Amino acid sequence: METTSRVEGVPLARRTAEGYLRAQFAWYGLDEAFTGPRWLMQVGTAADGSVQHGSTGHGETPSIKTDASAAEKERFAIVVTVAASPVRRTGDGTGVLDATTVSSAAWLAGSGLLVHTWPASLDHATRDNWLDQQTETAFELADDLDGAEWSTLSLPVDGVPVPFHYRESEFGWVLAGSAAGVHIGAYGRGMSAYGLGFSQIKDLDLYA
Repeated sequence: METTSRVEGVPLARRTAEGYLRAQFAWYGLDEAFTGPRWLMQVGTAADGSVQHGSTGHGETPSIKTDASAAEKERFAIVVTVAASPVRRTGDGTGVLDATTVSSAAWLAGSGLLVHTWPASLDHATRDNWLDQQTETAFELADDLDGAEWSTLSLPVDGVPVPFHYRESEFGWVLAGSAAGVHIGAYGRGMSAYGLGFSQIKDLDLYA
């Protein structure tokens, strides 16, 4: 898992393509079958400034809802692209970057879903503790993709069927798989994961 990455900017804010253009890997989003709104979210960088992962949004901009019925009406899918990398030293020689795997994409997707979740039974004062606990659970689940919490489904990536690990929860769904040179994660609510397809983003202006 990537341990030295940091998030650039604030999640949910509309972003320019600058950070995405610095990446040395291809970005993925939903394929052309999706005709709704698209937007840029954030990129994660290593200590040396290199872009390691990032997210693109599709559908309605998700928000934290304390009203469960309101949250259930949201329809969105967020696609996470993670550069596939072995264990390596940072570009500035100050540390070591962990290898990235499908688990990395599953972890980023699982924790991303939690950011937009706030059970109606929790007040603001206890949400941080809940979020810490759930984030740790998401990490453990991502580290055991062959466990009982996960099932498998095949979804097209650039038109080719690819196996994905998939799980559902009361908050939404999470999936993760791999493509050429990257790992792909996704999470969402209100949109069925079974009908999704992914493709390489050729024009970031569609998201800006």
